Amino acid sequence: MALETVDLTNDPYFMKNHIGKYECKLCLTLHTNEGSYMAHTQGKRHQENLARRAARLAEQRGNAPLVEKKKIQPKKTIKIGRPGYKVVKQKDADANQRSLLFQIHYPQIEKDLVPRYRFMSCFEQRVEAPDDKFQYILFAAEPYETIGFKIPNNELDKSEGKFVSHWDEERRYFTVQLYFTAIEDPFGTEATTAM
Repeated sequence: MALETVDLTNDPYFMKNHIGKYECKLCLTLHTNEGSYMAHTQGKRHQENLARRAARLAEQRGNAPLVEKKKIQPKKTIKIGRPGYKVVKQKDADANQRSLLFQIHYPQIEKDLVPRYRFMSCFEQRVEAPDDKFQYILFAAEPYETIGFKIPNNELDKSEGKFVSHWDEERRYFTVQLYFTAIEDPFGTEATTAM
């Protein structure tokens, strides 16, 4: 039915070649009959190529393209250096758990800003060769540089009271304390692994 209503002679991309097959000059595809070509013109590939060509022609004519992608510009602030920090290693003998306490001091942090932290895999970073025995914890707050610490890649205990982060806005200290899961000793003696 579509073949009866559409005149393919007015289609600039339709061409019958010397073998008797039909070609789409836009997509460089080969079709056995007119119906196959008509189905192709309604498809995703042909429609994307039409949009791409229209955008290129509009650009050449000096017109703005029909669809503009907005690029997200990162916030540009002048970094003032690294914040002061203190790292304390602890061990809870009762629960046989190791913990780390991070205290980062941000005396000149931007107003109403809360510092952030995140964990990073050894494969995400580009400073050292990846070692899956370690992971990283990163701390960030404007206008300070982001700082990171290399910590063991052991499972963290996320039960209540075992993973704590706190921002003291008055003193401007950001504190994160994390516990690793308990060290199991198969021999029933005290574990002696060092941190």
